[in-house]
Amino acid sequence: MSSPIRTTRLTAPELRSRKGATPIVAVTAYNTIMARLVDPHVDCILVGDSLAMVEHGMGSTLGASLELMIAHGRAVMAGTSKALVVVDMPFGSYEASPSDAFRAAARLMADTGCGAVKLEGGIRMAETIEFLAERGIPVMAHVGLTPQSVNALGGFRTQGHDEVGRERILADARAVSEAGAFSVVLEGIVEPLAEAITRDITAPTIGIGAAAACDGQILVLEDMLGLTEKAPRFVKRYAALGEAVGQAVSNYAEEVRSRNFPGPEHVYRPRG
Repeated sequence: MSSPIRTTRLTAPELRSRKGATPIVAVTAYNTIMARLVDPHVDCILVGDSLAMVEHGMGSTLGASLELMIAHGRAVMAGTSKALVVVDMPFGSYEASPSDAFRAAARLMADTGCGAVKLEGGIRMAETIEFLAERGIPVMAHVGLTPQSVNALGGFRTQGHDEVGRERILADARAVSEAGAFSVVLEGIVEPLAEAITRDITAPTIGIGAAAACDGQILVLEDMLGLTEKAPRFVKRYAALGEAVGQAVSNYAEEVRSRNFPGPEHVYRPRG
């Protein structure tokens, strides 16, 4: 199904109204070129702190700074006019107190022009989400496998395999929805739990390694385009651009070394 043509940028309240309606299409993007390419086709673009790993070669998302998120957020906003752009709040910028979170979120929004922020955590972040929402900052929540807590979780492990874990994640999702999050990302949780959460909470759910029953889906763009060497099980490769890029550069290198590039059509001749 093709997406409807929009003439204005999607807002957080509009996305919230999509609960139980047409599924929300979301992807990550970290630069102007990719953002411009995906903008006509998606509802939401997340400038995720995954850029620390994908763009900067770090071992986890923990190395993303507020300044780094702002720089990439500006780049994505420059390439978009239709999708809601959400920028991740990086590790250490919001956990200490609601006031700290407000200052960081206000700077993210003011310096990038984005439409919302995202933060990780369930019950423990409900007070902060409510504090931000009451002050005009739309918040996308994120529960289940939360990459910023990778050290506490013992790695990137699927969540919700036991009753205790399922109850905890369900309680987290309820708490952030009731606190005023306009949507909730469900990452790396077992399918029946994602389905149950989607039925249970009023905020739309956006799945990544969750369930088709979620109110929307999100993938890391580089994963789905085949630009990363290894992608998680939940990723479907929609293209093989990594191979295409490698072949293109190989062809270029061969032509340069054989002096077939540049050709006559690629150089400038004197006018006189």
